[in-house]
Amino acid sequence: MTGPDGGPLDQIRLLGLRATGHHGVLAHERAQGQAFGADVVMHLDTRAAARADDLAATVSYAEVADDVVAVLAGEPVDLVETLAERIAAAVLAYPAVQAVDVTVHKPHAPLRVEFADVELHIRRARTGPADLPGERT
Repeated sequence: MTGPDGGPLDQIRLLGLRATGHHGVLAHERAQGQAFGADVVMHLDTRAAARADDLAATVSYAEVADDVVAVLAGEPVDLVETLAERIAAAVLAYPAVQAVDVTVHKPHAPLRVEFADVELHIRRARTGPADLPGERT
């Protein structure tokens, strides 16, 4: 993704965010809950913030982390695809973020074989103000 000058955007990465959620299609996943994780890569132009040394010109990764964890621990959904979309929408609500990569981790997915993790990765980009209900100011 490119910035206003045609150059690549900068990235702020939040890796290994975790929360207990009650997501899944099986009854025991909803009842017992399990650990979920998320990695978030925000694509934005940080030059103005760096020049002014001003948080208001960028995005607070602490606020974004809180929002992502709230989605992970929040309203149950059946699919990790839905979870990832909700996280992407929450991050794109920050005006400075032009695009976001979201990886959702479900390390305790109900598989019948040994595995390390189940991951879903999506990329979503801002296409215009009409796409962002609830945009932060």
